[in-house]
Amino acid sequence: MSRFHVLIADEMSSRAVEILRGHPEIDVAVKTGLKGDALKAAVAEIDALVVRSATKATAEVLAAANKLRVVGRAGIGVDNIDVKAASRRGVIVMNTPSGNAITTAEHAICLLCSLARHIPQATASMRAGTWEKKRFEGTELFGKTLGVLGLGNIGRIVADRAQGLKMKVLAFDPVLTEEAARKLGVELAPLDEVFARADFISVHTPLTPETRNLVGADAFRRMKPGVLIVNAARGGIVDEAALAEAIASGKVGGAALDVFSEEPPPKDHPVLASLLAMDRVICTPHLGASTEEAQEKVAIEVAEQIADYLLNGRVRNAVNLPPLPSELGGRLGPFLDLAGLLGALASQLVERIESVEIEVAGDVAEGGASPIAAAAVAGLLRRHMDVPVNAVNAALLAAERGIAVSEIKRGGGTDFTSLVTLRVKGAGECAVRGTVFRTGTAHEPRVVAIDGFALEAALDGRILVLKNADRPGVIGAVGTLLGQRAINVGRLQVGLDRGRAEALQLWNVDNDVDAATLDAVRALPHVRAATLVTL
Repeated sequence: MSRFHVLIADEMSSRAVEILRGHPEIDVAVKTGLKGDALKAAVAEIDALVVRSATKATAEVLAAANKLRVVGRAGIGVDNIDVKAASRRGVIVMNTPSGNAITTAEHAICLLCSLARHIPQATASMRAGTWEKKRFEGTELFGKTLGVLGLGNIGRIVADRAQGLKMKVLAFDPVLTEEAARKLGVELAPLDEVFARADFISVHTPLTPETRNLVGADAFRRMKPGVLIVNAARGGIVDEAALAEAIASGKVGGAALDVFSEEPPPKDHPVLASLLAMDRVICTPHLGASTEEAQEKVAIEVAEQIADYLLNGRVRNAVNLPPLPSELGGRLGPFLDLAGLLGALASQLVERIESVEIEVAGDVAEGGASPIAAAAVAGLLRRHMDVPVNAVNAALLAAERGIAVSEIKRGGGTDFTSLVTLRVKGAGECAVRGTVFRTGTAHEPRVVAIDGFALEAALDGRILVLKNADRPGVIGAVGTLLGQRAINVGRLQVGLDRGRAEALQLWNVDNDVDAATLDAVRALPHVRAATLVTL
């Protein structure tokens, strides 16, 4: 009988050890606080590594693990694990995304209530020997509108609990359908409308390049005077400097923060020190998941997942792809990357996605259509989710959000040896088509058509996507405007449709394009639409 060796490298509930030792095929060692050479020596001959946040599973540590098959994280974040290095070595990385969802959501509700009724400030006042009833007059939650940014695992629970408090819930989530929102009892709205209508705003999006400083100066200008802000998601989603200014001006009535752009906040940090000193700011030291129940849940979940994988080969909550069979990996790998990039592109061209059709045609269709479709759906969802998304969980996450997914496989009939097409519908629709070009030994993913406009463009970096009337001078006007704003252009691709008298432009730019510049581009003569895509 084969035996598996598991190392638990961080402090966690003893239930994890009990569950793993309940299987006679599994040997468990608990060694915490290991670093450097001691950690590398400990992982040399293990099959599974279980960590929380303290142990750093770096590329160097993973390279020392000769037999390692899986790393399990008791919690949601995998910042302490080099996922790319693990993937290269064929090591599956699992987390436990649901174990602390209730606890984190409850903490957000607690912050909301405490903020509305000035509970920490009133407690401090009482301890100072004063009785200031008038100073701490609060705000009733009943009948107020809570704006929830992101309806993932935690955001949904917050919305449910807020409805129990008889609040109206208005939400923004770019990958949730209207029907799925109705089932949750939530009104779905564009981001600007949530900002404009909400009395309270609670943040529950992942931290991505698109959501960094999502709640910033421009957002605060759109909000109601006296709005209250709660962030128990990730530091960096709320622009802390802009928040401090908005509170100082009276535009924002107060904020409750459990997370910060730097943790712990440096005492001499020019923004955070001033923000935390404000009387209308309450804060906690990233306590969202810090309850005994949550820590036991994640320990149980990670132990069960590790055992199920070692003994039965079943993968749950993987944050990276299981390694492809060697006979398929070399051929499919570039097309899996292509599909993910096409999904990411389409996700930024269509909001509130309702359906996606993935067509895989040509040589790669045989045996590769389903993995490619799964990679495309993962790319479509990834930037909008509060949990890691990959081909293992993409279909389930899409179904939970009411997104219809269909797959088509065709053996030929294309202008390319192999072709991947995504047709996405929602608040608008788009079709993106791509293939992989081979240059020497390199494989280069390319988009070869968008909405019927034929072109050939690289899928990387920042891309300004424009639709315009096919008139002279448009390209010159756009280029002049970008140059005036010190935005360097790396490449420009143009696709024409003579029948529609329209053109599509893809500008690969080296600098960020801010909202004001996008608005200026949209205002140019004959420009019909402009979107910045980041890949």
